[in-house]
Amino acid sequence: MTQYDFSSFEGLDVGQSFEENTFENEHRLAAGAGVAVVDSDQAVRDYLVGLFEGSVDTAFSLEDLEPRLQGGACVVVLGPSCARQEDFDTIALWGKRYPNVAAVLVTSELTTQLLHKALRVGVKDVISAPIDRDQLIATVDRIAENLPSADQLVSFSSGTHLADIDPGEVGRVITVFSTKGGSGKSVTATNLAVSLARRSPKPVVLVDGHLQFGDVAVMLKLHPESTVVDAISQIDVLDADMLDNMIAVHEPSGLKVLAAPVEPSFADQINGQQMARLIDLVRTTAGHVIVDLPAIFNDVVLNVLEASDQIILVAGLDIPNIKNVKIGLSTLAQLNIPNENIHIVLNRSDSKVKLDLAEVERTLGVVAAAHVPSDIVVPISVNKGSPVVLSAPKSGVARAFEQLASVFLDGEAATAGAAPSQGFRKFFG
Repeated sequence: MTQYDFSSFEGLDVGQSFEENTFENEHRLAAGAGVAVVDSDQAVRDYLVGLFEGSVDTAFSLEDLEPRLQGGACVVVLGPSCARQEDFDTIALWGKRYPNVAAVLVTSELTTQLLHKALRVGVKDVISAPIDRDQLIATVDRIAENLPSADQLVSFSSGTHLADIDPGEVGRVITVFSTKGGSGKSVTATNLAVSLARRSPKPVVLVDGHLQFGDVAVMLKLHPESTVVDAISQIDVLDADMLDNMIAVHEPSGLKVLAAPVEPSFADQINGQQMARLIDLVRTTAGHVIVDLPAIFNDVVLNVLEASDQIILVAGLDIPNIKNVKIGLSTLAQLNIPNENIHIVLNRSDSKVKLDLAEVERTLGVVAAAHVPSDIVVPISVNKGSPVVLSAPKSGVARAFEQLASVFLDGEAATAGAAPSQGFRKFFG
């Protein structure tokens, strides 16, 4: 068993017992939340338990603790042995399964890589040695204050709107991305989302992740009162009912839409971790989540790509587009995103540009999931604010989008809820 050096921790030695290290006044967490301590080392568990007065649950592993997470709110204090990748994968799953649970990691040595990895999977904070008892308790208190109450938990799992889905299930996140502007990415995202919404028995949510110049609301002729930035501003307390109140509904299709901010400057208020957390919450309340992303690789885009189950890469049929798509595929490979989770859509595929479709597919090393033809119905539909699948359902463009939607409805793509890839650090070297 790995031994950790806690000799530098302030306040007490690991060897001291719980009874020897209790507060004079009993400490109670906000909202009646409980505390659980997890570490494979008994001495470490005893040390961490000794920092809290009152009843503290303990477990030697996350698997040991999980059967006890069905009750009220709980802050889980993770010891250093829980900094393994398999434990981080479990914490990421807990974020989807247990809205009543939050975690804080205690480590004997904090590195930038460990911090980023922990925060990306949903750990609320990381505290390193030497441990300051007051800091730890203040951190746990702050986290407990943001956990949902028992009433909120009921609404989260059994509400009458987005929360109708079994909380044990998570929706499939399908991200629509392009490596070059003007390729038809937002047209693809809106038409795919509308098609899924009309045919899926579960709610479908379209999130406009183009935070500076998102066009989804315009393309659907919506005037939303709330946007992504409003949801992010309340991310620590956001639950299904609050989210439902922020979402606009596209009445002709039943599609639910979380629009982009109205001011480009608002994009600076949102980071990649927050966006990934928002997507994780949305997926617990929907059957499909479609995310429209800008044609750029930045912190937000990388986080959303890694949180996605499937990625649709839209390309126009010209040499610069194809060149950028090839670069994009290489970047996605560096993120450890499997090829089978990437779907190429060739837009304006019948353009007379003397590029052979089969040759393009050979160059990219993939077979396109959809060939969307050129048609005047596309700009007309954009100007009308009515997607092609509604305004021109018999057109070749509409049929191409309906066939693309069938891939996800028929289960031909990977199953929902797959753990996100862990290549973020690899991408940045």
